Amino acid sequence: MTKTIIEIKDLKRNFEVGAETVHALRGISFSIQEGEFVTIMGASGSGKSTLLNQLGCLDTPTSGEYLLDGHSVGKMDKNERSTIRNRKIGFVFQSYNLLAKTTALENVELPLLYNPAFSTKERKEKAQKALEAVGLGDRLYHKSNQMSGGQMQRVAIARALVNDPVLILADEATGNLDSRTAYEIIVLLQELYKKGRTIIFVTHNPDLAAFSSRNIVLRDGKIIKDQLNEKIESAKIALAKLPKQED
Repeated sequence: MTKTIIEIKDLKRNFEVGAETVHALRGISFSIQEGEFVTIMGASGSGKSTLLNQLGCLDTPTSGEYLLDGHSVGKMDKNERSTIRNRKIGFVFQSYNLLAKTTALENVELPLLYNPAFSTKERKEKAQKALEAVGLGDRLYHKSNQMSGGQMQRVAIARALVNDPVLILADEATGNLDSRTAYEIIVLLQELYKKGRTIIFVTHNPDLAAFSSRNIVLRDGKIIKDQLNEKIESAKIALAKLPKQED
């Protein structure tokens, strides 16, 4: 039986802007099972970013319930949310969020610094394995300014993987990359999905839905579409069809 990683029940999030109440999320309900690759889409103002903040335990709902790996996030205090964020979620951002003048290995070790279960040696070993898993075993000691955008995003994905989280949460993770590099990152995410990783990819790019196993679309704070992808396209094939870049 598949394990439920995310369960959201009638989630609402309101913001007070002056005398006005903005209803960013208007009673959203869905669940995500272990091993799904879900794209969440919607135009600006659809509630996509608000939902991302809820899923990432960066914010709490006005009402409704959010269970992450069986834990009720709404009942946690700030410190508990911070801990579950560090242990259960691997974040991948559009802007990479790597520390400048720091090696790939040190960047990937970062989430483990807050986990007392790992020694210095174990941290280094886990970080190296994560970088090897994303094809950067030969770039361990390269710093951010010595890497391309695609390589930096691979470091960010390795950092997301290093704590062995139950969920990888990607926010516009290909937004700063050219088409070829973006497809390379989608190829990598598809490989992780095939290995059983649970991935949520928040994006405004509708083309990416073809490569995920399920697509959720928001409009005006509500889900207007939640559909399984019966025929997942191969990002590797799509990448091979792209015209070669000129030197």
